[in-house]
Amino acid sequence: MKAAAFDYLAPRSLDEAVEALSRHGDDARLLAGGQSLAPVLALRLASPAVLIDLNRVEGLGRLEIEADGSVLAGAMVRSRTLELSPELARLQPLIHAAMPWVAHVQIRNRGTLGGSLSHADPSAELPAVAVACNATMHIQGPSGRREVAAGSFFRGLFTTALASDEILVGIRFPACPAGRRHGFAEIARRHGDYAMLGVALSVDVDAASRISAARVVLFGAADLPIRASAVEAALIGEPAVPGLAERVAPLAADGLEPRSDHQASAEYRRELAHVLVRRTLAKALAPGAVSGADR
Repeated sequence: MKAAAFDYLAPRSLDEAVEALSRHGDDARLLAGGQSLAPVLALRLASPAVLIDLNRVEGLGRLEIEADGSVLAGAMVRSRTLELSPELARLQPLIHAAMPWVAHVQIRNRGTLGGSLSHADPSAELPAVAVACNATMHIQGPSGRREVAAGSFFRGLFTTALASDEILVGIRFPACPAGRRHGFAEIARRHGDYAMLGVALSVDVDAASRISAARVVLFGAADLPIRASAVEAALIGEPAVPGLAERVAPLAADGLEPRSDHQASAEYRRELAHVLVRRTLAKALAPGAVSGADR
């Protein structure tokens, strides 16, 4: 099947892109890497009248390191760029750990950070990573620019805080404090598939080897990335030792009401939440660990 006919626009500047989107509104769709949109168009699950291609918009593909160690990634930064950047591996190891799980190399060569976040698939890796990193979304619309925390950006199934005339233009990942540990893992039927369930987490360990902050994010478990708040609360103030994971991991399934579908039952997803949090936390809390990523 081929996509339905549409008009094609290729703005060169962000102002041009915002103007085009404002002019066409809900009749338009933005094209970033096409990782998700291209198959949707081919299957005619969407038939926009206008396609606005962001690939020629100047500045959206930059990956910048700020003086304090924060990372500002343009929305059009490719997934493969995130995966191969040595600076990102050093400064934001959770992102680096998650990237090999995102689809396949050929897709990561085209897929973009902003495209994945804007698409907001609840089983995708990057939305959960953004929440675990406490990232900030930079959004441009006809009224100017605004910022939204990643935890408030995702609103539901394929739904974000973006208005129909707004574009996600950049994502800021704050600098990791000394002592931060990371972990990432997921279970999928095949490597490269969307996850049946996954976990992305960061844990801050203070000078006394106690946990001072934690962000434990589950994806594939609901219509949006969700924080395992009971696990986070149980971690605060505890000594950072691998055995702690065994005690707090069962809390990941408390109150969790995942869906059942063709890939997995709700009961299986609850069990995965428990197991993956236990494994990932144990690795992240192991002596000398920086990232608890698992493959």
